[in-house]
Amino acid sequence: MRNRVFMAAALMTVALMTSCHEKETIEDNSAREEAFGKIAEAFLDNTVYPTYAALADNTEALLASIEDLAADKTQAKLNAVCTRFLDARAQWELSEAFLFGAATDFGIDPHIDSWPLDEDSFNDLMASPNILKNLEGEDGAEYAGAKLGNELLGFHGIEYILFEEGKPKDVSRISNDAMIYAIAVAGDLRNRTAQLDVAWRGDKAPAARAGMMEDLELQVTVSGGDSSYGENLLNAGKAGSTFYSRTHAMQSILSACSNIIDEVGTSKIGKAHNGEDVSYIESPYSYNSITDFYDNITSVENVYYGGVAGKRDESKSLHAYLKENNPEIDSAITAALSNALAKIKAMKAPFVLNYTDNSAKEAIQACAELDECIGQAITAIAQ
Repeated sequence: MRNRVFMAAALMTVALMTSCHEKETIEDNSAREEAFGKIAEAFLDNTVYPTYAALADNTEALLASIEDLAADKTQAKLNAVCTRFLDARAQWELSEAFLFGAATDFGIDPHIDSWPLDEDSFNDLMASPNILKNLEGEDGAEYAGAKLGNELLGFHGIEYILFEEGKPKDVSRISNDAMIYAIAVAGDLRNRTAQLDVAWRGDKAPAARAGMMEDLELQVTVSGGDSSYGENLLNAGKAGSTFYSRTHAMQSILSACSNIIDEVGTSKIGKAHNGEDVSYIESPYSYNSITDFYDNITSVENVYYGGVAGKRDESKSLHAYLKENNPEIDSAITAALSNALAKIKAMKAPFVLNYTDNSAKEAIQACAELDECIGQAITAIAQ
C-alpha cells in the first residue's frame, strides 16, 4: 500500500510538473509570437514597403527618361538615363534579402534579373523587322515580357544598351532600333516592379498602379485569393496564411536572407572567381557588380536591424530579439555583417576585370561566415 501511495504521489508530482512546464512553454511561445508579430509589422512598414515603392517609382522614372532620350538623343540625356538606371538597380538589389513571396511566386526575379545577356539572340532581334515592329507598338512592353525570354529582359538588357566598359556609351552608337528595344524592356520592367509593389502593399499601393495590374491582368494576391503578401505575413498563424506561425514567418525571413548571402558568395562572386563560369558576372557593362553585391548584403542588414536608412526601428527587429534572447548569436551576426560588407567594399574593382583577385576570395569567405551565423539564428528563434 505504501508503495502504491508513493507511486501515486510521484505520478501526481510529475503530472503537476509537466502541466507547469507546458504552461510555461505556452506562455513562452505566446510571448515570442507577440514579439514576432511586432517585428513582422516593422519589417513590412520599414523595409519591404519602402523598398518596393522606391523600386517601382524608380523604374517608372527610368522608362520616362529612356522615352525622353529616344525623342532627343543627346549625351547629357543618356548620362542622366544611366544615373536613373543605377538608382533603380540599387532598389532592386536592396530587395533581394526578401525575394520570397511575389518575386518568387510570379517568377519576377528571373524575369527582370537574369544574366548574362544572350548577345546572339539580341543580334537576331535587331535583324528582325517584325519583332522590332511589335516592340515599337502600343503594347510593346507586354510583347517584350511575353515573347523575348528572360535572357533579353530586365535590368541587364537595358544595361547592355546604355553602358560600355563602366561608362555611359557614346550616344551616337545607340541606334534607333536599340532605343525601341530599350523602351519596350523598360516598360516591362516597370510593369513587373509595379506588380511587386501592389502584391505586397495591397490597398496601400497607388491606385493607378493597382489599376495597371488589372489592365495587364497580372496577379497580385497570394494564391489568387484576397490577401496581399503583406496581409499574408501579418496573418501568420491564422487560417489562410501560408505561414503556420509567426515563428515560421521569422524563419522564412531569415532563410531568404541566407539565400541571398549564399548567392552572393557562392554564385555571384564564386562562379567567376573559382573558374566555374567566368561569364556569370552580374552587371558587367556598367561595372556595377561590387555595388550590387554590397547592396545585397545591405538588404540583409536592413532586414536584421529593422528598416532601411531613415526608417529603421531597431527596437522591433530580429537584432533586438536575438540580442535579448540569444546575445551570442546576435553578436556573431552583427560582426559577420560588418565584416561581409567591409570585405565586399574592399574588393578590387571592377569585378569583371579582377574576379581572380584574392579580395574576391576574402569576400566569399566573409559571406560564408555570415550565412553560417544566420543559419544558427534560424534554429535559435524557435527555441
